[in-house]
Amino acid sequence: MQFESWIDRQVREAIERGEFDNLPGAGKPLDLDDSEDWWIKAKIKRENLEPVLPTPMALRKEVAGILDALDDVKTERDARAIIEDLNQRVREYYQRGWRNEPRVIVRLVDEEATIRDWRARRRG
Repeated sequence: MQFESWIDRQVREAIERGEFDNLPGAGKPLDLDDSEDWWIKAKIKRENLEPVLPTPMALRKEVAGILDALDDVKTERDARAIIEDLNQRVREYYQRGWRNEPRVIVRLVDEEATIRDWRARRRG
C-alpha cells in the first residue's frame, strides 16, 4: 500500500485535467548553466532586463555611455540638463559616503568636452 501526499495528489489531478499540456517550452531542453543563479540569468534574458548593478558601477556605466545617451537629444539645453543630472547623482554618491558598497571611483562628466563631442556627432 502506497501513501499519496497532498501535493502528489494535487499534481496527479492537474496532470489528469491536462493543466500541464502545451506549456511554453514543453519538449525542449532546459537552458541551464552551471551557476547557482541560472534562474536569475534566465529571467533577465527572457524579459530583456538589465542586470542590477551597485550604485557606483551603474554610475560608471552611465558616464561611459553618455554620448550614446545623448544621441537622440535635439537641443544643447537638454543635453546639458542630462549631463548636469548625471554629475549631480555622482556628487550625491560621494556625499553619501561608501556605506557597505565597494569603493569605486566614478568620474564626473566633463560637460564642455561632452557638448563638443555631441555637436560633432550631430554634424557627422
